[in-house]
Amino acid sequence: MRLVFAGTPAAAVPTLRRLAGEHEIVAVVTRPDAPLGRKRILTPSPVAQEADALGIPVIKAARLDEEATGRITALRPELGVIVAYGGLVREPLLSAPEHGWINLHFSLLPAWRGAAPVQRALIAGDAELGATVFQLVPALDAGDVHAMRVYPVAGDATADDALASLAIDGAGLTAEAVGAIAGGTARPVPQQGEPTHAAKLGLEDGLLDWTEPADMVFARYRGVTSEPGAHTAIDGAPLKVRELARTHDADPLAPGVLHGIKGGVLVGTGSAPLLLVRVQPAGKAAMAAADWFRGLRTSDGETVRFDAAAPSSEQSDAR
Repeated sequence: MRLVFAGTPAAAVPTLRRLAGEHEIVAVVTRPDAPLGRKRILTPSPVAQEADALGIPVIKAARLDEEATGRITALRPELGVIVAYGGLVREPLLSAPEHGWINLHFSLLPAWRGAAPVQRALIAGDAELGATVFQLVPALDAGDVHAMRVYPVAGDATADDALASLAIDGAGLTAEAVGAIAGGTARPVPQQGEPTHAAKLGLEDGLLDWTEPADMVFARYRGVTSEPGAHTAIDGAPLKVRELARTHDADPLAPGVLHGIKGGVLVGTGSAPLLLVRVQPAGKAAMAAADWFRGLRTSDGETVRFDAAAPSSEQSDAR
């Protein structure tokens, strides 16, 4: 079929690559170049870079306005495929392709409709993740389901880990759905269940509250790694938590209290301690937590703890 593909981040690349090998992609739509790195160099999106490598024309658009709609419609695509583009497809573009648009979404719809499904699922402590290919409709992530697959999630997988796996598996799922539409065998079914919402993450979502049980603290760390990133503070100075791990048989510590051990730093929670493995102080490179802790130069016997932190109401609602 003649496809138009819309996507932006690395998680969309496997699907683009897979479909390019099976169908004619007349154009790739992606977000404009964005400043990256300390030097803020304008850089094409991962999808734009892959499209260039595949020799597919690229349309860069911050939103699918009248101009973008005209350019896409003129190409006469039979189906639109969207994976994490970062913008809404509205009428008349929604109905322009003969078969409309389908969307690969990284959740078990109707659970976690919205911008950050994997991250919110991990923060909530979900035992399973998933991918759904559904028919795009005006309502947010509410269309009929073409294909769905459930994936168990490893107990220490971060959002980055989970997205990388789902991106690869989701490419095959999307290819199956496109093949069914092309062959006239597609039979999408309505979503079943109560919807939940996966709002976009903000910096405040990464704040770790050490008074919570260890499972909840660790779940939040997993869900916000690497973006927007887990963080805490000590004596008012911010500290990014780059790597956190569970512990076994560690002696209890009061919430936020730190204790250096070989290979890291134990930190107390509302239940069992967790292990700080890597941290990043403000203005410095990431480093081993044990090295950072030794650099605090505390007096012998002095209790060292993170600043008290309480999640905002927004964070609590997100769980």
